Amino acid sequence: MAQSSPPPSGGNPFAQQPADANPYAQQPTAANPYAQQPTDGNPFAQQPGAAVPPPAPFAPPVAQARNNLALGLVVAVVTALVTAGVYGGIIGATEYQIGYAAVGVGFVIGFASGRIGGPNPVLPVVSALLSLGAVYLGQLIGIAMIGADEVGVSATSLFVDHFDVLTEGWSETASPMTFLFLALGAFAAFSGAKKAAAR
Repeated sequence: MAQSSPPPSGGNPFAQQPADANPYAQQPTAANPYAQQPTDGNPFAQQPGAAVPPPAPFAPPVAQARNNLALGLVVAVVTALVTAGVYGGIIGATEYQIGYAAVGVGFVIGFASGRIGGPNPVLPVVSALLSLGAVYLGQLIGIAMIGADEVGVSATSLFVDHFDVLTEGWSETASPMTFLFLALGAFAAFSGAKKAAAR
């Protein structure tokens, strides 16, 4: 019985052709461009110019380091100005200083700066100082809003044109609770920056 000869490789794109020193090396074809041929005695070396398989879709993204002091400081200043306005609005609407609001002001400032700026040790200290300023400014805005209702002028004109009157009014009405709220806001800012940087 005559033995049939194997079909040429052109008829079967998946046929393997023996190569030097490695009879199992698969030849690259149009159907399999990732097939490897031995080069310089290395049966696992990929041929130059061969297509590289795409990366795995489930590979985790590379985490970017957060250590930008300048950006963290800018975010802290902007957040301090915004939260001072919000805190002043709360005081002006309720005519009371609310301790939780002062803590919230400090925590938001610290958390924002630490989240953006990273674990730089300067940020918690700066956040605490900015929180003192934000709570104080918020109290002045609240006094301006309350005084504007009583005098019959706008709070903006009272704040801009009679800022010295507002500071005198703050000094006269300041109590131990006022300074406690300042301290609570600073502490919340310091701890908020530390917690955000640790994430």
